[in-house]
Amino acid sequence: MWRVGERNGRGKPLKHMDYIRTEVIEVNAESPEPTVIERAAMLLRHGEIVVFPTETVYGLGADAFQPAAVERIFAAKGRPFSDPLIVHIADEHELELLTTTIPTEAKRLAREFWPGPLTLILPRGQRVPYRVTAGLETVAIRMPRHPVAQALISALGSPIAAPSANRFMHISPTTAHHVLTDLSGRVPFILNAGPCEIGVESTVLDLCSDEPRILRPGGISLEALRTILPDVQPPMQRNIEVEDEETLVKKAPGQLLTHYAPTVPLLLFDGSIEAMYTAMLTEIARRCEQKEHVGVLIAEEDIPTFEDSGALIYSPGSVDDLIKVAANLYAGLRTLEDANVQVILCRNFGEQGLGLAIRDRLLKAAGGKIRN
Repeated sequence: MWRVGERNGRGKPLKHMDYIRTEVIEVNAESPEPTVIERAAMLLRHGEIVVFPTETVYGLGADAFQPAAVERIFAAKGRPFSDPLIVHIADEHELELLTTTIPTEAKRLAREFWPGPLTLILPRGQRVPYRVTAGLETVAIRMPRHPVAQALISALGSPIAAPSANRFMHISPTTAHHVLTDLSGRVPFILNAGPCEIGVESTVLDLCSDEPRILRPGGISLEALRTILPDVQPPMQRNIEVEDEETLVKKAPGQLLTHYAPTVPLLLFDGSIEAMYTAMLTEIARRCEQKEHVGVLIAEEDIPTFEDSGALIYSPGSVDDLIKVAANLYAGLRTLEDANVQVILCRNFGEQGLGLAIRDRLLKAAGGKIRN
């Protein structure tokens, strides 16, 4: 027996768990085999948890209407109960099971972006357990477009509550191997359909506030959302000097100041290209002088500047191809972490399009602090 080390939202330890055998099953990403999907759905019906791929990251799912099953998610991840989960559906008609109100704005957004990486915050329906919503009267809902995720939800015949399939606060998983690294012995079943397409989580849009606001930038950009709802607001700026993580009310996942983080310190650099280069190279030289093993996550265009710096380089892609950068971001952080670097230095990739989501993930991995 072992105890999950994290504590729940009330400060009490999570329950003991037995170490279990984790089985990884290959499944066709485009045409998932019905027998494999049904086996996973059967586990979910019996209150188990299952790892499955989405177009964003791999998710750790349970039947959203089974509170005891949902609690298994928190125990497996070491996740506090104060962090709400996203509920995944396969058909827009399932919204009626989850919310008391479907505003016109939600219908317009669903027509344009579902299935896809957009999560909507709506009023909680009575059937949704408070364990899913962290006690809130709102619920986060999305319709993934990955064929395996859609097939699993449909086979279960019930919405699936699922956060990312990793240890709480660690780098999100975009491959089954990432999941196994974090959750081997904690989950019984992993559906392996290869790498995720988008690589960062869904955009979370709050439709329960005075004006629609992004709570977490993700796979749908602010610019795209504004083509449907021009008054969508960007994420609020946060003051890390005064914010209290313990009392922060989280309406959506990914709201902690430190999240998506490797097990080694990460430093995020911003400013002009020249200023970033100078600051990063100075930091690399200082740490190399102290015999530290340094990793850098930079754009393809930056490689000539850093190739003789003494740092281990990983480039997720070009600044002109943020789709590729997003898809490779978490894999890059895990690659550097696995290389046993003692610190990771990252550049900023801007705030346009997917750049806003990339910046959000790197900023949270850096504990909310930026180096200029």
